[in-house]
Amino acid sequence: MNKSGINKASFAGLVIALGIIYGDIGTSPLYVLDAIMNHNTIPAGRFDELILGGISCIIWTLTLQTTIKYVVLTLRADNNGEGGIFSLYALVRRQRKWLVIPAMIGGAALLADGIITPPITVTSAIEGLKLIPAFKDIGLDVIVLIVMSIISILFFMQQFGTNSIGKLFGPVMLLWFLMMAILGSRHLLDNLGVFRAFNPYYAIRLLTDYPGGFWLLGAVFLCTTGAEALYSDLGHCGRKNIHITWVFVKICLILSYMGQGSWLMEQNHLGTLDLSRNPFFAIMPDSFRFIGIIIATFAAVIASQALISGSFTLISEALRLNLWPKMKIKYPSEEKGQVYIPGINTLLWIGCLAIVLHFQESTKMEAAYGLAITLCMISTSILFANYLIGKRTKKRWVVLYLTVYLTIELSFLGANLNKFPHGGYVAIIVGGILFGVMYVWFRARKIKNRYVEFVRLEHYIPMIQELSNDKSIPMYSTHLVYMTSANNPKEIEHKIIYSILNRKPKRADIYWFVHVDILDDPYTTEFSVEHIIPNDIIRVEFRLGFRVEQKIQLMMKRVVEELYANKEVNITSRYESLERNNVAGDFRFIVLEKFLSTDNELPFIEKLIMRYYFWIKHISLSEERGFGLDSSYVHVEKFPLIVSPSRNLNLRRIYPDGEEA
Repeated sequence: MNKSGINKASFAGLVIALGIIYGDIGTSPLYVLDAIMNHNTIPAGRFDELILGGISCIIWTLTLQTTIKYVVLTLRADNNGEGGIFSLYALVRRQRKWLVIPAMIGGAALLADGIITPPITVTSAIEGLKLIPAFKDIGLDVIVLIVMSIISILFFMQQFGTNSIGKLFGPVMLLWFLMMAILGSRHLLDNLGVFRAFNPYYAIRLLTDYPGGFWLLGAVFLCTTGAEALYSDLGHCGRKNIHITWVFVKICLILSYMGQGSWLMEQNHLGTLDLSRNPFFAIMPDSFRFIGIIIATFAAVIASQALISGSFTLISEALRLNLWPKMKIKYPSEEKGQVYIPGINTLLWIGCLAIVLHFQESTKMEAAYGLAITLCMISTSILFANYLIGKRTKKRWVVLYLTVYLTIELSFLGANLNKFPHGGYVAIIVGGILFGVMYVWFRARKIKNRYVEFVRLEHYIPMIQELSNDKSIPMYSTHLVYMTSANNPKEIEHKIIYSILNRKPKRADIYWFVHVDILDDPYTTEFSVEHIIPNDIIRVEFRLGFRVEQKIQLMMKRVVEELYANKEVNITSRYESLERNNVAGDFRFIVLEKFLSTDNELPFIEKLIMRYYFWIKHISLSEERGFGLDSSYVHVEKFPLIVSPSRNLNLRRIYPDGEEA
């Protein structure tokens, strides 16, 4: 979605927004109050205080965290209509170099919690079957099998895209929110005392006076875990559509929470309270419960789909920003922005199945859920504060923003740390591994770039021209194409010159140097051409947005066609027999694949980083496939990477007896 359309609202856009961005936050009523009730032993006579304070915390968390921070403030930080932590980082990365760290922490944390979202939402929905008499004896192993089957089908369907099935998401989520609102409204009058939850006094009292009340923030936080995903999907829906739909969604959520709370307080007064029953399903009429579970399951699948699609988008952005190893990206439909990454799909699928098998019950998954995402929200706060500074916002407002939200989010983080021994370690370990991959990939590039040697191209132009005209050397290719990382068009890597002139002289009619500049905006596709020596040496500069697939071979074909049509280049082969028949010359791409030379002396940490980097590089997508090059047109040339040559080499010559030095 471009800048002009981001503030436009339409009925179709509103329905799509309901279906795409509210899956995670919209299914939280399935388990939040249940998690609060079962957090620890409830002191005698203080159940109403727990429920009233818990709902008050939920209402004010949704207001301060989701509404004000994300819907009102953070959505303003769009990158040409795109949102998400990496889009936000792209807006501020030139301000301070260290901002890449919170960006990587946030991205890794979002991915880690994304592995837990499908299991907890689907399991919570399927567990509702226990409240139906016909399924009351359903075993845990059967529930696990059903959940794993649903998740496996969901991941299998990713390769076909969500274009058609996605059209059903909006109406289903609309039905889901209306169902929650109606079911909650039916029980609002069970206990009118629940309306006191709008007063923040009860939230503060719960956190300060109730035994272990502060640690309840870990359960309360589950109500807002989808806020980060809401920001990430800005580009799919538009700011105006999110603003309008959030009002409706928030009302439905609060009605559901208050209806559950009112029913729980009344059941407690009547002495019929059963803490083993999930209040979300318990407030449903018996005759409707099975239908409600089916709708809840569909909503859980949609919530999972939103997180999966968001993970694909997140990784694709990290790829463009050089924060993740190259991976194969597919585009299963013509819908803009929809991507499918087979490697990430497999990783998420295995992770989700492992979570289901390890925890098995949703109450145990709640212990692992939310810890990592707090780190993502803290990262977003830091990046957004720098965005405000870049927009010349008054210092006192930036300080106020950071004070309020770092206080809230650090409190949530502290409370969530209580989950670490109970399952939170899973999200932290997964997030740590993902962060490690990002950090190694980013840091290794910095180490390599310290030792990349650039030379002035003008010094080598006469030699290249002479080689091109030297018929004593066999023709290597009519058109020889090198990918260069030199931002300055007057410079070139020394290794490219070495490849052309020294390693095996490569005679060609025309030498092409292609540079790709990844921009901070998402969808730019531009190119420029510089004829360094007309019809001999040409530099092509591609300016691509960070969400544009780098199909360099296809793009080069378009560039050459345009240059030929404008008579700027002669692509006809210069072999005499072929030239007479006007046959076009061949193109060959040279990819210089680096390997770590043994002739290096690096500090211990940098040595580990470089070894890990080359191991990741070995199992990730190759350079030629990453640039969209057909292997039949590519020659891969191994090139040693000497980042820190050994200098202390004590080598002394000895002479045979009788010879003098």
